[in-house]
Amino acid sequence: MKDETIVIATTNAGKAREFRAIFEPKGLTVKTLADFTALPAIQETGQTFTENAKLKATTVAQATRLPVLADDSGLMVDALNGEPGIYSARYAGDHDDAKNKAKLLKKLQGVPAPQRTASFHTSLVLVKPNGRELVTTGEIKGEILTAERGADGFGYDPLFYVPAEGQTFAEMPLARKNQISHRARATAAMLAEFDEWWEA
Repeated sequence: MKDETIVIATTNAGKAREFRAIFEPKGLTVKTLADFTALPAIQETGQTFTENAKLKATTVAQATRLPVLADDSGLMVDALNGEPGIYSARYAGDHDDAKNKAKLLKKLQGVPAPQRTASFHTSLVLVKPNGRELVTTGEIKGEILTAERGADGFGYDPLFYVPAEGQTFAEMPLARKNQISHRARATAAMLAEFDEWWEA
């Protein structure tokens, strides 16, 4: 796989860092949307995480003529009937982490700890310019705290507490988060099939 390129369909530096740690050891050059100009606008009109990831991956693969990995991830809070779900990144405005977290905390005001259960979900979609796809998903369960804890991570990580770890995602070392997270689980499933997909 030396000297070959894969595009991660994101401008999120945190996500890009996580995927670089996975693909660079394989000898792949990792690019992101920030490396390209004049890409077509991606319309995330899907009703599920997987549909949105497919839309992103297909649009970018067709525009760049390169293999693309897109993910759509989000937080699903049981007490809010699965909100924010596919709207996680733009829950209170476009990709404004601080406002998104504030809105979530406000909506959960007064909800007791046992009812603050939630899941993080990731759908990963790989698409080649010839249309060949590989789709995997992953989830992890946790709880939403009443206040942020930890300085690492991004998005809702400081509020997402994993009881088995005794920490939020933002308190965990990146290496540990990369072992247990929703994205890690989807990625592990993807890596099990990646080489075959890449060579096909």
